[in-house]
Order: sequence, then C-alpha cells, then structure tokens
Amino acid sequence: MPRQSDNRDRILGTAYQLFYERGFSRISMDAVAARAGITKRTLYNHFDSKDRLFGEMLKRQSTLAVARIKTWATQQGGSAEDFVATIFERLAAWSAKKRWEGSGFTRLALELADLPGHPGRTAARRHKAMIERVFADELRRRGLKRPEEAARALQILTEGATILTLIHGDSAYVGTAAEAARAVLKGN
Repeated sequence: MPRQSDNRDRILGTAYQLFYERGFSRISMDAVAARAGITKRTLYNHFDSKDRLFGEMLKRQSTLAVARIKTWATQQGGSAEDFVATIFERLAAWSAKKRWEGSGFTRLALELADLPGHPGRTAARRHKAMIERVFADELRRRGLKRPEEAARALQILTEGATILTLIHGDSAYVGTAAEAARAVLKGN
C-alpha cells in the first residue's frame, strides 16, 4: 500500500506534467487522477480543489527549480558581466530546442492573469521573486554596487526575451536582451 507522501508526490509530479503540457484550464481533476493511477477520492483527500493542487504543484516545482538555479549560479565563476552573459547564452541554447515552450511558470501565470489572488499566481510570483533574489545575490557577490536594481532589470530582460521569442519564434530577442543587460551593468 503506497504511503500518503508517495501519493502526494505522484499527484504533484503528474499535475506538473499535465498542466505544463496543456495548461491550467484544459486539465481536470479527473485527468490528474487517471494519469496518476489513483482514485478521485484519493486525489481530493490530498487537495480539496484544482486551484489548491495547482498552487501546491507550483510551490513544489519552484523549490526544485530554484535549488537548481542556485547551484548553477554559485558554480559560475567570473565577473558580473560573465555571469549575465552566461545567463543569456543558456537562454539562447534553451530557446533553440525543438518544440521549446518557454517558462512553464510564466505561461501558467499568464493563463491566470485575470485571477490575481489565485494560488497559482501567488506561487508564480514567489518563484520569480526568488529567482530575482538569486540574481541579486550573485551580482552582489561579484561586486556590483546596486545588485537589486540590476537583478530586477535582468529579470525583466530574461522574461521579456522569453515571451517575445516564444511569440515570434525568433531567438534574436535573446541577443537583444543580452545587449540591454550589458548596458544595465555598465550603468551600475
């Protein structure tokens, strides 16, 4: 018999796959239960609503993603300019992948744009703020005088490049954002 935490982990993992593949509005609790191989009753014992499941799923994914980003960021050597250049190099490589769909957090939060208090929007907002803090910490560590300001600009530029690359199917937006980031660092 599976433990409660095993079911919960399986539900959250399954929900992430489904929501990432098809979006929030196109996935039902029935679909999550079926894909996870559990009953709807078991699903509702863990999560009383699709909204709560969605918010908890994003919190879990954020914890995993931010840990990966922190690990990657702290392993990067060099100056603030080198760090920022590497971010955009990685974004360019990521966006060049076949069937690239951009950031799941951004796509899913935009789907809920008219629901500002939704648990998914709250989780996405926290996630993006944590990434901005990682950027600020790394820029501070590399001697930048105003790391929070630069991190905010970096967040705007990476998100903007991601969204516009996704919309237009043109990764040149990543290069343009990288140039703008270099200018931000020079002014800092």
